[in-house]
Amino acid sequence: MIENGQVVYTRTVGETVAGSGQKITPRTLFKIASNSKAMTTALLGRLVDQGKLRWDDPVTEYLPQFRMNDPWVTANMRVADLLTHSSGLPEGGGDLMLWPEPNTFTRADIIHGLAFIKPGYSFRSQYQYDNLLYVVAGEVAAAAGGASYETLMRREVFAPLGLDRCQVGAWNRDTVGDVATPHRRDAGRNVAIPEDAAIPAITSAAAGGIRCDLTDMLSWARNWLVPTHAQLQWLSPVQRDVLQAPHMLIPVSAQRRAWDHTHVMAYGYGWRMADVDGQWSVWHTGTLNGMYSMLALLPDRRSGFVFMINGDAGDARTVLGEVLMKHFTAPGDHRGVDWYADALEQRAKQKPAAASAIDTSRQQPASAAELARWSGQYRDPWFGDVMLCPRDGTMHFAAAKSPTLAGTVMRLGDRYLVHWDDSADLDAWLDFQAASGGRPIGLRMAKLDPLGDFSSDYEDLDFQRVGGCR
Repeated sequence: MIENGQVVYTRTVGETVAGSGQKITPRTLFKIASNSKAMTTALLGRLVDQGKLRWDDPVTEYLPQFRMNDPWVTANMRVADLLTHSSGLPEGGGDLMLWPEPNTFTRADIIHGLAFIKPGYSFRSQYQYDNLLYVVAGEVAAAAGGASYETLMRREVFAPLGLDRCQVGAWNRDTVGDVATPHRRDAGRNVAIPEDAAIPAITSAAAGGIRCDLTDMLSWARNWLVPTHAQLQWLSPVQRDVLQAPHMLIPVSAQRRAWDHTHVMAYGYGWRMADVDGQWSVWHTGTLNGMYSMLALLPDRRSGFVFMINGDAGDARTVLGEVLMKHFTAPGDHRGVDWYADALEQRAKQKPAAASAIDTSRQQPASAAELARWSGQYRDPWFGDVMLCPRDGTMHFAAAKSPTLAGTVMRLGDRYLVHWDDSADLDAWLDFQAASGGRPIGLRMAKLDPLGDFSSDYEDLDFQRVGGCR
């Protein structure tokens, strides 16, 4: 925690791997997930300061192959438009090219695939969170900066700010040491999600692929709250203001109005911002499978906080973030951890039945015979190929470029779904469409849980059968 520019409190609890006895320390690396976005925009700001790009430059000036679904949007997409979640892409559109990991989608695949993702709303008209355009922004930085995104991040951000433990690109867990392992909840227990020692470079780095420790994240936060003379040379006050200025309004939820008395919420370049109890806050969260984080700044108070959790902790992050924020904005508020936790529990109980996850207890494996009509090779223009083919009397689904999206086709009532072999992924409905009007057999997908993670954007897929099983 930072108060008036000084780190006044730090605490670490828990283990790098549940049951290992290896304690979390201030130097333990965590995935910061979407908190990486602010580092990406800082890199772009550096390039603007250096005269290597401008925020209003067309994206195609740096990436001539860049295309959106609408040619007019392609022509008018500025570098700044990549950063504000107002491009027209549906929420989480195309995220299946990033997650689950590992997969073999490249950044070139993403730039190619964007042209085939249908818009969910008109350009610059509203806020819908996306990740793909931050990957594109990383490639713009690489083109303007004359080096890979990873090289630029290390050279232009980590090194000048002394973030000596932060990692991006390929690295080795054993060599670096003291690395937190992500965890999922299973039957009330924390279960580790194993990682290989060799961490590969990942396509999603600019959107959410950086790892840092608590010490470096506090240094990163202080750079925004109380920048030194050297840090103001690293990134000018003009660019600092641009990054943390409101650029796209975000609807204010009823919960935020009730809890924080918020009137305005917006997105900057890699940062969210809102008034909280009459005070201006700038923050972001990070969410990846088994890792949650939050960094929050109160610039007028030169104060803020950061925390990282290596577990499935969505509600815990909400509660902890709220209580820590109230320490600054409403120190006399009587509501504590228990009050906010109870409020979230009550809200969950009040969800309508239709919003609850589907009961799959009666699902049964569908036979290969009953699905023979639909078997074969299917192709989506941005996700690529999947195979729906017999295996041991049942039907098996496998995605060519996303190996964990493989599973058995099940029947539930009169509908079919795919139950993934990796239980961490959201199961999906399969809706087959008969050939008609010259269009071949088709396949659409949708999340079983309509409130599930938007990055499982099955609804944006539109498969057509292109061949038989091999």
